[in-house]
Amino acid sequence: VIRCRAAVAWAVGKPLSVEEVEVAPPKTGEVRIKIVATGICRTDDHILEGCFPNVDFPVIPGHEGAGIVESIGEGVTSVKPGDKVIPLCLPQCGECSFCLNPESNYCLKCHVSEPQNLLPDKTSRFTCKGKQIHHFLWASTFAEYTVIPEYAVAKIDAAAPLDKVCLLGCGFPTGYGAAINTAKVKPGSTCAVFGVGGVGLSVVMGCKVAGASRIIAVDINKDKFAKAKELGATDCISPRDFKKPIQEVLTEMTGHGVDYSFEVIGHADTMTAALASCNMNTGVCVMVGVPASGSVISIDPMLVLSGRTWKGTLLGGWKMRDSIPKLVSSYLEKKFNSDLLITHTLPIAKVNEGFELLRAGKSIRSILLF
Repeated sequence: VIRCRAAVAWAVGKPLSVEEVEVAPPKTGEVRIKIVATGICRTDDHILEGCFPNVDFPVIPGHEGAGIVESIGEGVTSVKPGDKVIPLCLPQCGECSFCLNPESNYCLKCHVSEPQNLLPDKTSRFTCKGKQIHHFLWASTFAEYTVIPEYAVAKIDAAAPLDKVCLLGCGFPTGYGAAINTAKVKPGSTCAVFGVGGVGLSVVMGCKVAGASRIIAVDINKDKFAKAKELGATDCISPRDFKKPIQEVLTEMTGHGVDYSFEVIGHADTMTAALASCNMNTGVCVMVGVPASGSVISIDPMLVLSGRTWKGTLLGGWKMRDSIPKLVSSYLEKKFNSDLLITHTLPIAKVNEGFELLRAGKSIRSILLF
């Protein structure tokens, strides 16, 4: 058993508490990882707000981390102690019908099919003050040590800087892949990105790499526009500057609507606006933002009947265990610069300060270091 620090969420609406926790050794098929760095993602904030379904408290959040294998359980063959790894918040068991489908990146062992509040044997490896602490998406990267099933761990290049590539565990591949894999943005096309936080800016980067000629960033926080332009946005607009609905503004700007729109906020009204802002016949709208549990959208069926495509994306469509090591290699080859998303680096003791920066719209990505 290892004793270490972890940021524990004891209840909804309460700040995280940095505690000493006990982390049990890995069982068969499990890996214990020393987390070196972890990003603060909006989804972690959703847990604290209580709008993420199927999360049991107390829990150790965090799912965008990178670390080093400390020990392995019986039967583990893909990683060994000392390997640099990224925990995967979307597993790839390699055996279910989805994993065996080359066009799917879903896995039936994922949180959407069965809650990942405990490890597959329905027990926790975390205790604190004599209480069992729940896992989150099996990752729980806000703990200095965490235990994860082998099929939710990707071995990465030993040269990778862990305090930078931790973003490749969630935020960056989600946005970048939404443009490249899910929408399949074509060269010369026009795109609109609703919400330019860390994931939205990653969508902008993906659209740029795909060769989009016009990328319109839409956000009510104008402080994010400089970064959006630096990463490839050609136009930046705030819905608050217009008296008419933003979908009408985008349609007027582009003639018939954009070719591709991306909703990276997670609100029902902006999802409808994003759909309406793309070309009525050939437009593709991709849902990237995570809506609050129980959200319902009502739309005019003509929005889709006229030919639009409306689709969702999970982690940017990447088969995570296969793709994350390749994305890390692309990062090392400077094919993209995800470092530009990092605005703050804080010690784990300042985890709540990191969440305050996020909520105030003052950070893109804050990295926590142990």
